[in-house]
Amino acid sequence: MKINEKNLAAFASSATPVDREGWLVKRGEVNKGYQKRWFLLKGNLLFYFEKRGDKEPVGVIVLEGCTIELAEDEEQFGFKIVFHGTGNRSYTLGAESQESMEQWMKALACASYDYMKLMVAELQRQLDEMEECEAVTMSQNQNVNFSSSTLNHNSESVETRSGTSPLPPPRQRHNPFNRVQQVASLDGQTLPGHQHHYRSHSIRSAPGRPDGTSRMTENVPRTKVTFRELHTSYGRRVLSDFNAWRHAKRQEQEKKQESVATQELLITL
Repeated sequence: MKINEKNLAAFASSATPVDREGWLVKRGEVNKGYQKRWFLLKGNLLFYFEKRGDKEPVGVIVLEGCTIELAEDEEQFGFKIVFHGTGNRSYTLGAESQESMEQWMKALACASYDYMKLMVAELQRQLDEMEECEAVTMSQNQNVNFSSSTLNHNSESVETRSGTSPLPPPRQRHNPFNRVQQVASLDGQTLPGHQHHYRSHSIRSAPGRPDGTSRMTENVPRTKVTFRELHTSYGRRVLSDFNAWRHAKRQEQEKKQESVATQELLITL
């Protein structure tokens, strides 16, 4: 579509949404005095009219490639629309109050296409970050759910193998060779294990694990006993038990022989 005065006038008076409108004073290009005009902002087009309700604007400012600046040396609530470059015109405007000036400056600064493009790019960046964070959160939740389901499955497997309850931990086992007993006498007078004439000097658990940890919480000193002493001690215990067994067998056999002799005597009589 061709842009001309007629099309611009029709757009200015059309029912399209208005971003901002109101009275401002504008300094003329030829006549440097300030004139009151009705301004109408639609998109990046700033129309100004002689009176409110006019069908055709006096002029239009395309808000592209410009900056909005304060005009401290002009009106009390003055600001400028500055187009940078050689031969470009700047527009000096004035509002009725500080609040009106700030609102107009914000609206004009956000009206250009370049600003809208930057805003769209920033919103797209924020959307990408939100989607990335959401994806990371979903991945972490899936990992947590997978770990939880795996743990539950393992627990169910343990309960299935053991019946209705988990397997009890193994009892602490001791190495019998670490139990050192004091032999009351090694000359045959009193043997260990008989009449309780012995006491344990130290009881230690099985050797610690390779990582250096141990089930025992305190170190108990060990008494060194040679293999010869152990052999003699346990050998005498075995010999004593064997002699007691032979003596019992001999007495049982003698009783049988006496019983047979008694029966034979009775038969003879």
